[in-house]
Amino acid sequence: MGQLQAGIIPVTPFQQNCTILFDGDTKEGVVIDPGGDVDTIRRAIEENGIKVVAIWITHGHIDHAGGAMELKDALGVEILGPHEADKPLLANLETQAQRFGLPTGEIRNCTPDRFLTEGETVSFGGHVFEVLHCPGHAPGHVVYFDRAARFAHVGDVLFSGSVGRTDLPGGDHAALIRSIKEKLLPLGDDVGFICGHGPGGRFGDERRGNPFLV
Repeated sequence: MGQLQAGIIPVTPFQQNCTILFDGDTKEGVVIDPGGDVDTIRRAIEENGIKVVAIWITHGHIDHAGGAMELKDALGVEILGPHEADKPLLANLETQAQRFGLPTGEIRNCTPDRFLTEGETVSFGGHVFEVLHCPGHAPGHVVYFDRAARFAHVGDVLFSGSVGRTDLPGGDHAALIRSIKEKLLPLGDDVGFICGHGPGGRFGDERRGNPFLV
């Protein structure tokens, strides 16, 4: 087993961080949140020789799950996550596309092969990730945490200097702050994270300096 590595591909007009996590030795990996621009994602996979074994979804918003079914068909892999509380969101992606004026042919409603629950683990190439159910931004949002690598993919729960928006259907600001303070920050100040938009960071810096967490 090699070192855990990550590549980020900003996709869609929302500039969402589609993330490819992979093992540095075997190049086995997963795609997290393919929100769209699937041709661009596939090109990055092929150019870097990544052997994708699954698609992981953090939550059911269009910019994170809109391209998942197309990528699943192209790669022949399963879609895992999020928590089943986001099932209604995933079933309405095509409607969301119409509302945002996006090309409806590129967005498909998403049916995961398996929803995930708190305490489960998912893995690739020897790298094991714990699943944390972190509602607030979306009811079924999950975070993927690699305890050995001290790394988390937090989706839209936490950002560098900010937190996820809660004015969308199913949003709950109090629940979001609870998720961050009770599930993420206790994992340790040294944990590095990639988030759904913009630059990542470390939990310690957010605990000390994020204005939404004081």
